[in-house]
Amino acid sequence: MAQAEAVYLLWGELQRGDPTRIVAMRRTVPTARTGELWLVVRADRLDWSEAAYGQLFDAARSWDRDGRLTGVQIDFDSSTGELRNYAAFLADIRNRLPRNLKLSATGLMDWPANASEADLAAMRGALDEIVIQTYAGTTTIPEYPRYLAAAKRLRMPYRVAVVEDGEWAAPEHLASDPDFRGYVVFLLAERFRRDR
Repeated sequence: MAQAEAVYLLWGELQRGDPTRIVAMRRTVPTARTGELWLVVRADRLDWSEAAYGQLFDAARSWDRDGRLTGVQIDFDSSTGELRNYAAFLADIRNRLPRNLKLSATGLMDWPANASEADLAAMRGALDEIVIQTYAGTTTIPEYPRYLAAAKRLRMPYRVAVVEDGEWAAPEHLASDPDFRGYVVFLLAERFRRDR
């Protein structure tokens, strides 16, 4: 982690069956020094209780006690058709976040390819960056070059997430896109690497 420019660590998950609390996946505050440090929460739903918001912001304050937390990332797989509702949820989180913290979201490749301009504008208004996922589970989605060709429609800072040891050839246009900020590698647990 010390060599990474940015580290995204899964802190917790708000599960489908319970909107009242986030299940902590990581109970300790990271101690390794990194470039950017992002606290990630996986969400299976968007109707969070006030208690869940409180948990998230308490964790963010704890991680930021020495001023090294960059921001919070929300990992929610919104359909493209529901992107406007998701953007409203993110805008609400943005309004609740301490001003020194940024807001990021993972994104599906379908969003820049097929979302309306109004929905993409709503996402731009809520987020500091998007991390576009090019994989499903532990496998690279074969059509990723075609989908990523539309990334210029985002018109906001974005990174591209690739899966460790997955198929990958960087599309040529990424290097010249001023909004492209680099790659995020989704690291696999040892058991997944052995099965490849």
